[in-house]
Amino acid sequence: MARNWTTGQQQAIDARGGNLLVSAAAGSGKTAVLVERVIRRLSDPQSPVSADRLLIVTFTRAAAGEIRQRIGDALSEEIAKRPGDRRLAEQQMLLPFAKICTIDAFCSALVREHFESLGLAPDFKTADDGELQILSE
Repeated sequence: MARNWTTGQQQAIDARGGNLLVSAAAGSGKTAVLVERVIRRLSDPQSPVSADRLLIVTFTRAAAGEIRQRIGDALSEEIAKRPGDRRLAEQQMLLPFAKICTIDAFCSALVREHFESLGLAPDFKTADDGELQILSE
């Protein structure tokens, strides 16, 4: 589906060479911009990115799931347009390995990956609200 992007949206889609933070009001098209940016990065003929190298961090699990679904749907659309494109088919297979998660899930994964250098036991656990309430009494 062709879309008319605003100047700011187009700049976010086209930006290269580093990390990118997109912040805007609800309903302004952030997810659509992100999906377009990802698809263009995955299919870039000069400098493609692999789906399993993506890191997309959001606030809720629902948002992370929606982003993953939309990227998957957009990849399917691109594959339908270019059925012989093996790279796109490979990216679709790698998409489940992309880190598309909440901020707390990302931080937890980092701590689990580096528990030893943080001086934590490998079986550390994050306290839930009930446990925190008991500890605070």
